[in-house]
Amino acid sequence: MEFPRWDLSGKVAIVTGASKGIGRGIATAFANAGASVVLASRNEELLHEAAEDIRGRGGTALVHKLDVSREDEVVALVKTVAKEFGKIDILVNNAGTVLRKKAEELTTQDWDHVLDTNLKGAFWCGREVAKVMIPQRKGKIINIASIWATGARATILPYVVSKFGIYGMTKAWAVEWAPYNINVNAIAPAFIETDINAPLMADPKMMEFILSRTPLGRMGKVEDLMGAAIFLASEASNYVTGHCLFVDGGWTIRG
Repeated sequence: MEFPRWDLSGKVAIVTGASKGIGRGIATAFANAGASVVLASRNEELLHEAAEDIRGRGGTALVHKLDVSREDEVVALVKTVAKEFGKIDILVNNAGTVLRKKAEELTTQDWDHVLDTNLKGAFWCGREVAKVMIPQRKGKIINIASIWATGARATILPYVVSKFGIYGMTKAWAVEWAPYNINVNAIAPAFIETDINAPLMADPKMMEFILSRTPLGRMGKVEDLMGAAIFLASEASNYVTGHCLFVDGGWTIRG
């Protein structure tokens, strides 16, 4: 019996939204596991900071400025990475945004902003990377979903819709690309201590709600997602596809 490997040595990974938070954490974890990581985000200054941190740990990191809501930029990024490395082994669709607003007050611009970033951008990234992975006949795609991929909360309608879409797209891609040995899975975090959740962390009532609703009694940390990401990116998950791994402190247990 050969034990599964969690090693990512020699792998090439693209991580979107990698300038901070979950994306930066996953990119750092991949580099520590041996992968060459392409960090992509709109904030070039923070990307360089993240890349320098990875290099300081002995890892390999490249920076590519990217707005996932721009199809031309996604196409250019994937072509550049494929030409530079000759392959793409891993994609993490992490770039995302949230807008907190009552549903009846949402504008078309609000809707498009969130859906273009969270869902359409992930679609473009997956589509372009698949064009590289299909001829390789292997690859790992990890979509960052959310606990709201199977539930709902008031005032974040476009975000909820986008994450339901990510969940469905994960399953559809997994079926369609399975013949090419491409594994497509998702990670669904609960509330993680990141900048995007700073307004919630500053609200005592919201924090009381989150902590009382979470069986483990705390918000998640970026580090809590690293093991799940490495598992889904490595050979240890070769027989896992179309799965959504909830890293939520038990949030979804309560139904």
